[in-house]
Amino acid sequence: MTKKPSTFPEDFLFGAATASYQIEGGAHEGGRGTSIWDTFCATPGMVTNGDNGDVACDHFHRWEEDVDMMVEMGLQAYRFSIAWPRVQPTGTGEFNEEGIAFYRNLIARLKKEGIKPLITLYHWDLPQELQDKGGWVNREIVDDFVTYAVRMYEEFADDVDMWVTFNEPWVASFVGYGAGAHAPGHTDPVEALTAAHHLNLAHARAYRAMKAINDAPQIGYVNNCHTPRPWDPSNPKDLAASAHIDALANTMFHQPFIQGGYPEVLRPNTAQLTDWGFVHDGDEDEMKGAVDWFGVNYYASHLVRHNPNKGKAESDVATLADGHKAGAGTAWPGDEEIEFMPPVGELTAMGWNVDPSALTAHILKIHRETGKPIYVTENGSAWDDVVDEDGRVRDINRTRYAHGHIGAVLDAIHEGADVRGYMAWSLMDNFEWAQGYNKRFGIVRVDYDTLERRWKDSAYWYVELLRRRSLPPVDADLAPTPPRTF
Repeated sequence: MTKKPSTFPEDFLFGAATASYQIEGGAHEGGRGTSIWDTFCATPGMVTNGDNGDVACDHFHRWEEDVDMMVEMGLQAYRFSIAWPRVQPTGTGEFNEEGIAFYRNLIARLKKEGIKPLITLYHWDLPQELQDKGGWVNREIVDDFVTYAVRMYEEFADDVDMWVTFNEPWVASFVGYGAGAHAPGHTDPVEALTAAHHLNLAHARAYRAMKAINDAPQIGYVNNCHTPRPWDPSNPKDLAASAHIDALANTMFHQPFIQGGYPEVLRPNTAQLTDWGFVHDGDEDEMKGAVDWFGVNYYASHLVRHNPNKGKAESDVATLADGHKAGAGTAWPGDEEIEFMPPVGELTAMGWNVDPSALTAHILKIHRETGKPIYVTENGSAWDDVVDEDGRVRDINRTRYAHGHIGAVLDAIHEGADVRGYMAWSLMDNFEWAQGYNKRFGIVRVDYDTLERRWKDSAYWYVELLRRRSLPPVDADLAPTPPRTF
């Protein structure tokens, strides 16, 4: 048996991740159009405390200070998203040069500082005008997205060699169109399946159009992983329930690009809802081979079981733990007798369990089923942070979570997975979607009254990890008093 490595490969990429609507603010500046999240936030009762992203972390105005912070941390990479309505306000027609210039300046500064920019083209902030035409349920949006993706690629491909088309298409489709817990707030399982297919198809078409322009940059597809473990592994019905969720949440978003078709269990399991007529002849052939790498976003694992007493009389919706990434209130087509069990073990502020072993297992699953390079494009945890009297945020739980999960990535590498990078979620506290500003995932604290950035103890731990390229002890006292602020 080979000895487990204690350090990461020299070319392993460490960085941090954010998303446009969660940090930028400047919602009514620079020619930006309206997104579905602007509309969703303005709808009473949809977001905690009625919060919105109008200001968020004000990255739109403070981006240079934020890059200063990344430089000081020693980040090797920064994953961020382009806000579609900032660069093309209505999703069709004219592009907004002022919005494009914002990202051009950001990319130029990152490159000057030796930080690799990793662009995500779509992190959920769809132009509202496209949603008015049906959004991701309308097949015409596929070509709209390709036009947008190609323009961004023409602008930035010479300076950016890592791209993501879509972040978490499962969330965009199942939480946005099936559960109503995210924008646009629809609750139709057939819409969820239709949107999921159109997101997959849009990725494939954009991939091929982008590669025709410049084949060198690597283009990936990023999904949030579920590890639906059977409540009773000896019960065939629990195993079948787990397989159904796995097909809907995981395999649906990578198998088409490897094998050219959807998991076989999906159509019979959802036959009572739809004949899958939204999949046109040639769609699945178009998807096959249209990916260079896969991104894994991981937060928690899940236990599922078959429950014949659940049924439609109780609910059409199977719920996971609270929060969007675990899929709260998510409609799972064909799920009438599937039940998600309460999470076990230590729970984060989101109510999600802490289970590093599931990250290792999922990475190995993606490795086996795709054979493609893998990046952990999001991983992190929310806790009820407190600023102590001396100004420090002693977030030992976040540090412990990071230690366990980054160690799980090292375990996956040891077992043969081709994992090439890790992006901490998130660089800073931000607008946490339907949770508003109520939950904090950042390694840097943001004071939403003053917008001051304050390094948490976990930030100093992460900086030491990057310096060593191996895991520092959880209890290493690395933070100064007072901590660094921006």
